[in-house]
Amino acid sequence: MAATRAIELKTAIPGPRSREIAARKERVVADPLGIYLPVAVAEGRGALLTDVDGNTFIDFAGGVGCLNVGHAHPRVVEAVQEQAAQFLHTDFTIVPYEVYVTLAERLLALAPFNGPAKAAFFNAGTEAVENCVKFARAYTRRPALIAFEGGFHGRTLLSLSLTSKTHPYKAGLGPFAPEVYRVPFPSAYRGPTAAEALAALERAFATTVAAETVAAIVVEPVQGEGGFVPAPPEFLQGLRSVCDENGIVLVADEVQTGYGRTGKMFAIEHSGVEPDLIAVAKSIAGGLPLSGVLGKAEIMDAPGDNAVGGTYVGNPVAQAAALAVLDVFEEEGLVERAVQIGETLRPRMEAWQQRWPQVGDVRGLGAMLALELVRDPATKEPDPDTATAITRAAAERGLILLKAGTYSNCIRVLTPLVITDAELDEALAVWEAALEAVLG
Repeated sequence: MAATRAIELKTAIPGPRSREIAARKERVVADPLGIYLPVAVAEGRGALLTDVDGNTFIDFAGGVGCLNVGHAHPRVVEAVQEQAAQFLHTDFTIVPYEVYVTLAERLLALAPFNGPAKAAFFNAGTEAVENCVKFARAYTRRPALIAFEGGFHGRTLLSLSLTSKTHPYKAGLGPFAPEVYRVPFPSAYRGPTAAEALAALERAFATTVAAETVAAIVVEPVQGEGGFVPAPPEFLQGLRSVCDENGIVLVADEVQTGYGRTGKMFAIEHSGVEPDLIAVAKSIAGGLPLSGVLGKAEIMDAPGDNAVGGTYVGNPVAQAAALAVLDVFEEEGLVERAVQIGETLRPRMEAWQQRWPQVGDVRGLGAMLALELVRDPATKEPDPDTATAITRAAAERGLILLKAGTYSNCIRVLTPLVITDAELDEALAVWEAALEAVLG
């Protein structure tokens, strides 16, 4: 008996009801909120999404990495309903609540800090990054920040200043925040090497910004929007040394890499490096808006009373969801599951690289893997058009795939970690069919 397929397509993609909703959207929603895949969702379960026309897709986008425990996990839904029936909001700094404290305790127990550590919660990844900067500046009493080419840290002003992709994120939206300096990020595929990138950082201290004025170096252990480029362990170890020598705060932006995605709870753990601050968001609350900063206590305590905060930060409903997310991680072994998913994905993706020269690179850690599409494997000229064609061909066949990369020529995997083996195999077969359709 053939295995039951998860994908079920009843109409053309998008279907008539989705097209109707898209037409209404055009009239009333601002144009910059462009739609990647114009199917309107009706229901999500685990790694599957069903649209308003009854089409069911396997979801490799996961709400851009927010759904490591999957869509509508019963434990998360129950926790949300229970908390919503009790109270929705007070502002923790006005009338506090226990769930905030409990979440801080549980996350700090998992975080890679050897000494005393504390936490603070916010709404979005960009807020977590901006507050990392506040903590670092208050602690060091310095203004400057160093970020990396290819990095993505958010879309509010300071985070957008740190972000390194002009289109669509930055063009026409300046001026940006001052005292933000950018240096190269290592790449095994395109260069520079870890040693060359560290040398460029040292050179920047002589030519661009004095080390003694730098408050923080902000780095993704694996660049997310930049195309799933892992930082080599020796590079992160080098950054740790540079920060120690110069009194600089090392900030790990784990918004996309955290919560088991790479096969460790936090991606920085692969390098053995202890950061000073960690920004977390995305999968922290199973899709509800919540983010956090975890960090060494002396840095977290540096700003003055009420220097960080905000009306909605640390929302109790989102935090109840976050506690349920941690329960699911423990009960279902999702960090280990990310390793298994990666072990299934990588050989298939590497086989595609052998078959089609346009698949220039396969890279990542754990389940956080991506393909890079190029026009010519010798020149490595980016090919965003082919990447777009492949994602469209996949969507038409029932698989939702997202692009990434500085040149938008990478296809990344952000599947919920609760995906079944059968669903994973089906998704890979569809992806391969999409590659076949586009590349021949």
